[in-house]
Amino acid sequence: MDTNAAAPAIDVQGLECRQGERTILHDVTFSVAKGELFFVIGGSGCGKSTLLKHLIGLLPVAAGRIAYFGRDFTTAGPAARREMQKSFGVSYQYGALWSSMTLAENVALPLQEHTTLTADERREIVRWKLAQVGLSGSEDQYPSEVSGGMRKRAAIARALALDPQIIFFDEPAAGLDPITSRSLDRLILEIRDNLHTTMVIVSHELPSILGIADRAILLHRDVQGILAEGAPRQLLAESTDPRVHEFLAPEDVTAAPRSP
Repeated sequence: MDTNAAAPAIDVQGLECRQGERTILHDVTFSVAKGELFFVIGGSGCGKSTLLKHLIGLLPVAAGRIAYFGRDFTTAGPAARREMQKSFGVSYQYGALWSSMTLAENVALPLQEHTTLTADERREIVRWKLAQVGLSGSEDQYPSEVSGGMRKRAAIARALALDPQIIFFDEPAAGLDPITSRSLDRLILEIRDNLHTTMVIVSHELPSILGIADRAILLHRDVQGILAEGAPRQLLAESTDPRVHEFLAPEDVTAAPRSP
């Protein structure tokens, strides 16, 4: 995808998100810098997943604009939108792996769909992507044969298959124990630092939010949009809005380390 070197990776202006006739979010404006680890946070029902679906093009925009690297995604034609979407990787909640396929076959799917690589070339890339997420030797296992954390790692490998410029994560730590969740946070940091990939993470998991986020937007149902924006620890220290503290300051939160 052609990019504007001076433009942010993602630029959202005045976005309105609806489901049918109901407005879920309105006047949402934010940007994500290249290489940033950016979180979309908030309680249940605040619109986090709805926003994600609009960002990746699964739901139509009611009003406003989304641009990627200076290119308008909202008004682009179908062919241009598909081309832009090839620069996205998406890791869905609970992995969303095909149960009838091995981990290698799952990771190979985007390569089969969007490239003209030979079978041998695809196998080599799949082995490399699984190695990047710590799953060397697991190529022939099925999702039902591995742990939840391994399924999440395989889903990340699939999201990396096309060397995306942006990876979107939907609740990556959902269903994981604290130790596995911290390990996944470290993996996300490693990928960002090694590949300089922009990361957008939808989450309500406070250890991850406080442990690895560069910056976040906090969505809230009261405002049907962004209640606060900034580095989570800075928001916790400086915000005077009790709703920010209600979300970010429960009694016992142990943050994941910033780096391995």
